[in-house]
Amino acid sequence: MSDLVIKALDVHKTYDTGKVKVYALRGVDLQVKRGEMVAIMGPSGCGKTTLLNCLSGLDSTDAGEIRIEDMDLHKLPDDQPVLTDDEIRVLIDDFVRAAVRARKLGYHFVDVKHCHGYLGHEFLSAVDRPGSFGGSLENRTRFLREIVAGIHSEAPGLRVGVRVSIFDIPPYATSPGVTGTPMAHPTPYRYAFGGSPDRPFEIDLAEPVRFLEMLGSLGIRLICTSAGSPYYNPHIQRPALFPPSDGYLPPEDPLVGVARQIAATGELKAKFPDLAITGSAYSYLQEYLPNVGQAVVREGKADFIGLGRVVLSYPELPADVLAGRPLQRKLICRTFSDCTTAPRNGMVSGCYPLDDFYGDRPEAAKVKTIKSGLRHTS
Repeated sequence: MSDLVIKALDVHKTYDTGKVKVYALRGVDLQVKRGEMVAIMGPSGCGKTTLLNCLSGLDSTDAGEIRIEDMDLHKLPDDQPVLTDDEIRVLIDDFVRAAVRARKLGYHFVDVKHCHGYLGHEFLSAVDRPGSFGGSLENRTRFLREIVAGIHSEAPGLRVGVRVSIFDIPPYATSPGVTGTPMAHPTPYRYAFGGSPDRPFEIDLAEPVRFLEMLGSLGIRLICTSAGSPYYNPHIQRPALFPPSDGYLPPEDPLVGVARQIAATGELKAKFPDLAITGSAYSYLQEYLPNVGQAVVREGKADFIGLGRVVLSYPELPADVLAGRPLQRKLICRTFSDCTTAPRNGMVSGCYPLDDFYGDRPEAAKVKTIKSGLRHTS
């Protein structure tokens, strides 16, 4: 057995927006020996995250070679599992150990995500996976159930919350400057948790209802709802008028996406009044966010209103609303998506248009250049 567990040779990765090319990795060589601890350091935007994504197989390379324990990462057979069942069980143990540390550090709860392409979310649609973690819904939720059982055993008193994408649809093609269109997909489409197999762009909450029933039986009451993924169908996950550099123009009015998530969350809240449910997808409402949020809570469609992108530009928004102060309109998120464009191109996330802290950073000019290279056509 080789002492090398990771070997990268002459790795290149470029992000091409059409007019602008961002060279994230240029001829990177790296070797990591078994048992060795390695830290990848460098200034913001130098390609650290891109390199880690390529080493883990989450992103492809344009050139070069990556070998993990003598296996060429990009020449694996089609039937090669990303993770074996035994490797998944090791990850479950890692989750439990992390939860124990969190409890010792004073945290009151941990979030085991099942949304946005995180591993738990992938399991929810693993209908074709053989073994203990795929096929039936019981198997597809085994990852979560075993983590929770371990937390209850090893970190008693630590609460568990779950953020879950309560519905999904087929992926959309990445087409900067072009209205998004679905990628080719089979029908029935069985891989969208919370979607209808025969009508894959319609919601079917039958399995999400069973999932929330299971959460309740495990003593989990903290639920945050979301939808889809920011990587393959962002318009249903975070409705916005302006797409990130690797996205597509919205195929629907973003208000439709906001209303869709509010309605689906409200349907689940009606079925599970004892669960504490936080809704998402409110940032696009902008000035109207507090009013709509107040109505949603008052009508019992959610218990809390989750704030995401908007707090990057306006972290004082909750305090201003609760104190009855007028909103600071110049700070309200306009869903420009710079906070996504930046990390997708190897730079730190932040609100470059509205927050001077980020606007004064050198990355701001790079983000502007990337966006100016996109041709917006409908």
